Amino acid sequence: MEKALKIPKHIAFIMDGNGRWAAERNLSRSDGHKQGAEALKRVIKACSDRGIEVVSVYAFSCENWSRPQSEIKFLFSLITQFAKKELKQYAESGYRITFSGDLTQLPKSTQNTIKKVMDLSRNNKGILVNVALNYGSRQEITRAVNRILQSGLREIDEQMLEDCLYTAGLPPLDLLVRSSGEKRLSNFMLWQCAYSELIFIDKYWPDFDEDTLTQLLEEYSRRDRRFGGVK
Repeated sequence: MEKALKIPKHIAFIMDGNGRWAAERNLSRSDGHKQGAEALKRVIKACSDRGIEVVSVYAFSCENWSRPQSEIKFLFSLITQFAKKELKQYAESGYRITFSGDLTQLPKSTQNTIKKVMDLSRNNKGILVNVALNYGSRQEITRAVNRILQSGLREIDEQMLEDCLYTAGLPPLDLLVRSSGEKRLSNFMLWQCAYSELIFIDKYWPDFDEDTLTQLLEEYSRRDRRFGGVK
């Protein structure tokens, strides 16, 4: 009999490899990002079907502003369209949508769209899709410390800081996955990753699907999570 899989409550993805996936097929980087968006749809549905409570995805980092302006413009056009269509449908289907990052620097059209989606899904009870936009973990932690200092406190504990992070209220991160073979966190959820399991997979993000998620859950189920203790 097949052993039941352990299902993480909170899984995060660094969606890497869109450009290289496209280059290997003599396609444009924009084509790669489009296929990456399709993979995201497949993965979110598969996570929902598996009973995962929260999916966090790294959509645009603070460092991504250094990319060519033409690519940035296309990415935000794609993100806005994805929010208008897919995320709106998710909200209408009972998913809850939230965003992590400094949203004030995003194009106004993107800001308006994501606000509408968040408002629409605010009271939903389904899987929570947390999209990291203009996000950097060091910036997130610095912001949290400054918010605490502004309150007048001079001594803090871990819970105070955690309550000021973008992910406040979310369950701890159980599993972080990075596609494309790169083995680094790239300033993503550094605080949240303290005791999460890490999986680096060679497959490019546009090739992710339900079978990929099953493989990841099988690997996660083989891990012995002791959180610094012993059994």
